[in-house]
Amino acid sequence: MSDAGRGHGGGRIAEVLLPVPVSHPYRYVVPDALAARAVVGARVVVPVQRRRVIGVVLAVAEGPLDRALKPVADAPDAEPALSPALLELGRWISRYYGAPLGLAVRAVLPGALWGVRRPAGPPERIERVVVLAGSLPSLLERERAFRRAPKRRAVYEALEALGGSAPLPHLRERLQLPTSAVDGLVRQGLARYERVARPRDPFADLSSPPPPTLTDDQRRIVSAIATLPTETPALIHGVTGSGKTLVYLEVLRRVVEDGRGAILLVPEIALTPQTVARVRGVFGDQVAVLHSGLSDGERADAWRALRSGERCVAVGARSAIFAPVQRLGAIVVDEEHEASYKQGTAPRYHARDVAAVRARLEGARLLLGSATPSLEALHWGETGRLHVFALPVRIGDRPLPPVDVVDLREAPRVPQAGAVPWTEALDEAVRGALERKEQVILLLNRRGFATFLQCPRCGDVRECPRCAIALTIHRTPAALRCHYCGHEEPVPTSCRACGHETERMRGIGTQQLEHFLELRFPAARLARMDLDTTSSKWSHHRILERVGRRDVDILLGTQMIAKGLDFPNVTVVGVVDADTALHLPDFRAAERTFQLLAQVAGRAGRGPLGGRVIVQTRAPGHHAIRAAAHHSVAEFAAAELPLRAPPQPAYPPHVGLARFLASAPEEAATQRAAERVAAWLRRASAEKLAGALTVLGPAPCPIPRLQNRWRWHVLAKAADPKTLGRVMHAWQTLGRGSGDVVVDRDPVSLL
Repeated sequence: MSDAGRGHGGGRIAEVLLPVPVSHPYRYVVPDALAARAVVGARVVVPVQRRRVIGVVLAVAEGPLDRALKPVADAPDAEPALSPALLELGRWISRYYGAPLGLAVRAVLPGALWGVRRPAGPPERIERVVVLAGSLPSLLERERAFRRAPKRRAVYEALEALGGSAPLPHLRERLQLPTSAVDGLVRQGLARYERVARPRDPFADLSSPPPPTLTDDQRRIVSAIATLPTETPALIHGVTGSGKTLVYLEVLRRVVEDGRGAILLVPEIALTPQTVARVRGVFGDQVAVLHSGLSDGERADAWRALRSGERCVAVGARSAIFAPVQRLGAIVVDEEHEASYKQGTAPRYHARDVAAVRARLEGARLLLGSATPSLEALHWGETGRLHVFALPVRIGDRPLPPVDVVDLREAPRVPQAGAVPWTEALDEAVRGALERKEQVILLLNRRGFATFLQCPRCGDVRECPRCAIALTIHRTPAALRCHYCGHEEPVPTSCRACGHETERMRGIGTQQLEHFLELRFPAARLARMDLDTTSSKWSHHRILERVGRRDVDILLGTQMIAKGLDFPNVTVVGVVDADTALHLPDFRAAERTFQLLAQVAGRAGRGPLGGRVIVQTRAPGHHAIRAAAHHSVAEFAAAELPLRAPPQPAYPPHVGLARFLASAPEEAATQRAAERVAAWLRRASAEKLAGALTVLGPAPCPIPRLQNRWRWHVLAKAADPKTLGRVMHAWQTLGRGSGDVVVDRDPVSLL
């Protein structure tokens, strides 16, 4: 800019929002050379102290120039990165969730686009991958092969758990396995190194055949959706295996044929390859994938393809709701009940609710789907906020599998099972399926080998030094780990408190279940799917591919195997312990248990062979267990909804809920912060809200310390959403959207 332009005359001034916890923009001068690019919604590079950072332009106006204002350094994009609708969506997220506007807008753009340098790179990357080259199916063979090489054995078992291969950096950096042990395994002939080209579009080769002809029920629903006013959301409540995905695809096909774009959200990264293959079978290379499992470059490439209009259908997990799809015509939220749609850090948005607002802003249709809808969605259906369509039967009129509930308190157990709750009923069902060359899915929603380590003499339990939680015992590689902060330490040989030589493992996890199954069914081919075995890139996909090829006889794992999987040869599903989350101090505990059990039960009997489900529990009379056994959402809702309604303590969906969470390194400071928040809320309710706000607490959280920070919370409830809206606005206006107290509106967990 010329010296004349830097004087007190007029010029263009941009209000630029930075991706930091603030809600006010900063003012910069727009040089004439950048005037065409530095427009509302555009990314700009601006000086902040001695650095250059990316910001987004919120407004541009003519005004008097101040010498103190610095100029915009660059505007890297030919077109604005954020459309007016996406900018307004960021503002809504900030208002509704009480989050700083800077953080709300940061969530709308992929992380790579906040870097000053544009992500670059070749169309593919070369990655060094370690692949198993030899098989040691029996424990005896492993003992012989690794008698004096425990680290090599750890590498072998890690590769086996990860589906047979893993990138070398993942083994070395994420699993802390030494390169020398990997090299030793290669020299032994049990593994080999490969150099693999990873394309920047890793889903390019995925495609399934186009879906078959729709059933009469599916066609009826597609036609009825087309006649609904666009502004009326719809919920497809279909039993597992009823073909909800085919309905989504047909609705989206009509949208795309009309020249508009679409977004399809799935709750789990594990489901993305399967869903992408189906969507690509209909839309070909018009599909772009956005989720956190991709590299920054891959996400940036997909984002640009959508922003330019080169691709028109976005598929992905939670953050894909912000995909820059042009002429957006429809948004589908599959498995809308899933808690993974809730963002865990600021801004703590729920993708389902953000989807509803974005659909309204862009005139798009919103379609929700689930076999086990959330109580919120059912409530919206009853009150007319959305239209509910039912798919009550499976494709081909296949029956839902019968569910046998086994009481762990009384049922005879297999003597060799040790700590594993393995009843004769489940044992017979699994053995029968294996003899018939059929497949089995076993759910245990707790990873690791054992839940905690306890001294048999003094009772001391090893806890995380940073969190008020017991350390979980892991076997591959052997360590005590905290699942909350990542702390890890060696498994001790003696008690730290009394010096007793041996310590006893309590509780079981998926690793111990896998070890037991290896011994119990030595000829069976196992695959374990949990956070430990799916931590490397594409490991979900590799494991599920093996199951689809029938190279796996028993798939065991945590909740990630409970939904979306469609394997016709799976005839037995076993829930090893249905009570892992049933009695948690959280008002959604029963709902989550019901949904998990009903969803995993739906993995059985999806083919012509039929199927059966065994649910092991110590609470067979609990309404969540009974309703899941009957595959009945209505039965569960009829029992659960009254428990959340007055005169009981009211909880969603009957009221809105906000959780204020205080945390600090000292417990006394945490308590004082929570008490100040509770006092502020009670004062606001009495003076400004005519007593419409119910305030509970303060109280310590069920998990009182995480990552060296103590935690207290305060709950605020209101029957009218506008009341909580006023609270969020006041909270944001006071600048309290960050720091030692954070607010979570519509929380999915109170732990």
